[in-house]
Amino acid sequence: MHRLKGLLLPIDEIERSNVAFLSLGTEAATMFRAVPMRAIEPDIGNMRSESSLRLSMAEMKKKAELIFFPLPGSGHIASILELAQLLIIRHNNLSISIICIKLPYAPSSDAYIRSVTASQPQIKAIDLPYVEPPPQELLKRSLPHYILTSLQILMPHFKAAVQNILSSHSNPVIGLVIDVFCSPIIDVGNDLGIPSYLYVPSNVAFLSLMYSLQKRQIDDVFNHSDPEWLIPGFPDPFPSSVLPDAVFNKKGGYSAYYKHAQRFKDSKGIIVNTFSELEQYAIDALSDSQIQLPPIYAVGPLINFKGQPNPYLNQAQHEKILKWLDEQPGSSVVYLCFGSKGSFDPSQTKEIALALQLSGVRFLWGMRSPPNTDNKETMLPERFLECIEGRGMLCEWTPQVEILAHKAIGGFVSHCGWNSILESMWFGVPILTWPVYAEQQLNAFRMVREFGLAVELKLDYRRGSDLVMAEEIEKGLKELMDRDNTVHKKVKEMKEMTRRAVLNGGSSFVSVGELIDVMTCDR
Repeated sequence: MHRLKGLLLPIDEIERSNVAFLSLGTEAATMFRAVPMRAIEPDIGNMRSESSLRLSMAEMKKKAELIFFPLPGSGHIASILELAQLLIIRHNNLSISIICIKLPYAPSSDAYIRSVTASQPQIKAIDLPYVEPPPQELLKRSLPHYILTSLQILMPHFKAAVQNILSSHSNPVIGLVIDVFCSPIIDVGNDLGIPSYLYVPSNVAFLSLMYSLQKRQIDDVFNHSDPEWLIPGFPDPFPSSVLPDAVFNKKGGYSAYYKHAQRFKDSKGIIVNTFSELEQYAIDALSDSQIQLPPIYAVGPLINFKGQPNPYLNQAQHEKILKWLDEQPGSSVVYLCFGSKGSFDPSQTKEIALALQLSGVRFLWGMRSPPNTDNKETMLPERFLECIEGRGMLCEWTPQVEILAHKAIGGFVSHCGWNSILESMWFGVPILTWPVYAEQQLNAFRMVREFGLAVELKLDYRRGSDLVMAEEIEKGLKELMDRDNTVHKKVKEMKEMTRRAVLNGGSSFVSVGELIDVMTCDR
């Protein structure tokens, strides 16, 4: 069921660890620029906007404002901030206000927003007043339900903040850009006559899954024993075992997804962090007039090439990691990282370590909670550190984008969060799938079965699953690093598609222009 479409034209191989430039013709100069870090960052600042070329000079001189309502959490906030920066680059008289909320499960999100506003004068942050959050017990039961409950408390404050912007700013507010899990904010836009656009930091399949819940009842929660589920835009049903945790949650998780899906039709557009070459068939299916969804704008990949501020990663450790990678042969290192919330208990950690020891592969392992003198015997095999000396490195936190950009990296053992998948596609690094939470099982299933862009280790693993034994992990590592594996060829082809999407005239470049046109045409 491989559905990657499009004619691939060869482009020169771009060395990931060097400075590289790509000529884009008369309307767009530089695609990549040298940056202090080692990752390659697309210079969208030097790309002339297709929308700006179409809009008259008088139209471009009109100032306008957008208000963003992001959801705290690294999986959501990074890409929506990239979208904000992209929009002000593409329309230079646009300004953006970001409404900041503080939730206990994402304490570092505020610092991340401030790091963006400090370097972007057209983007400013507005803090909502502190309100007592819902009880922690609710967070343990269901994160989506906790967020929905928090929004109900914050709604009056958000409306007051928007009203203050309307009364104190001279620029017309032309839209609200709202995280898909903050969909009730649409009511504020409706009350104040401002169109709302939903932002989906995941992919179109996830969007379609949420939409498909309306075929059921709001209390018709999935069971793990349920048969396969057909998602609009996909000819083959998905096993229930790869559906997100929330659809099985009877304590508010399922109903939260259901309520968000009901609001899709109330937005003026749905912005998705994907690109049409990857999911055009799903976009087409949801664009059918019988579906009655607003237009979908595929604007990705939206990648933060500078990395999120990380208080746990100091400069000395940062330099140590990159120096170690510099000393390794090209495409020889496996990078293991399971996201900001991805960690394993000591018994599973020991199985991973044993697999790395037995496989003989070079590796860099971001562990979140590395072993110490008190627990290393329960987390690591005997003499593990001695056996892997020189060919392996354990770290608490890692600069993921820089690591994936490094020429030494040849494979990525990933939780299959959507941001990580897009980063792996951009840098052409194949994945060994090990989903843990959220919609990662769905992502892993598609990467292996639909796209053929990943090696399968686990597709339906989630917290509480049976132990994955060292022998199985070792086999997966060796298959991942086998250069003759067809996955490597497909990943290289996808790397070219991914980068072409954001070039002048590329599918995502055009989609961003269309979005700007829609946002600005009715003011």
